[in-house]
Amino acid sequence: MPEISLYAIFLAGLLGGAHCVGMCGGIVAAMSFQAGARQPFLHHLAYSAGRIASYTAAGALAGLAGSAVFLSDELRPLQIGLYVLAQGVLILLGLYLAGLNHAVLRLEGVGGGLWRRVQPLLARVMPVNTPGRALAAGGLWGWLPCGLVYSVLVAALGSGGPVQGALLLAVFGLGTLPNLLLMGWAAESLRELTRHPVFRRIAGLIVAGLGVWGMVQLTNASW
Repeated sequence: MPEISLYAIFLAGLLGGAHCVGMCGGIVAAMSFQAGARQPFLHHLAYSAGRIASYTAAGALAGLAGSAVFLSDELRPLQIGLYVLAQGVLILLGLYLAGLNHAVLRLEGVGGGLWRRVQPLLARVMPVNTPGRALAAGGLWGWLPCGLVYSVLVAALGSGGPVQGALLLAVFGLGTLPNLLLMGWAAESLRELTRHPVFRRIAGLIVAGLGVWGMVQLTNASW
């Protein structure tokens, strides 16, 4: 089957920076102002490593859950359905990034129950004043309900397997990395660029266009 564009997933992570800063900005800011921290940038790297590891694990689980559909040619209609769903998510992600639709954010309510169980564990790693604590905090914060992450998880269901699903979420996580690392060092240039309406509109439409292109590829796909 056609592959989901990793470029689109990376762009979604990069262009979703404003949303990511809103979701993760509090803990990143706290690490930035830790008194006596000798290597604050290492803390940010460790935090993001933990967060991306959680995304990757969730992507592997989603890919594994969807992989059963690809075990038999008799399930080809379901395979096509999952692929169409994944491309549809890319289109919605692109429209969100372009500021034209916010449907993907409705998915954030799905993970409320899980987050209520994970959130108390964060108290055990506070304050985030060592790389180890930052890694653990990132690993826990990676399960925070996020419409963008959940959208990519839906796409991972149609990726074909756990490795492919893990790759999708890892690429998405890498896309979010620049905004959060630069935020930790009070750098505004990239954040300002990714928030610029014209830039967001163009890039968002590119992501949506890649989803449309994926739909078109169905006509040439060898299933």
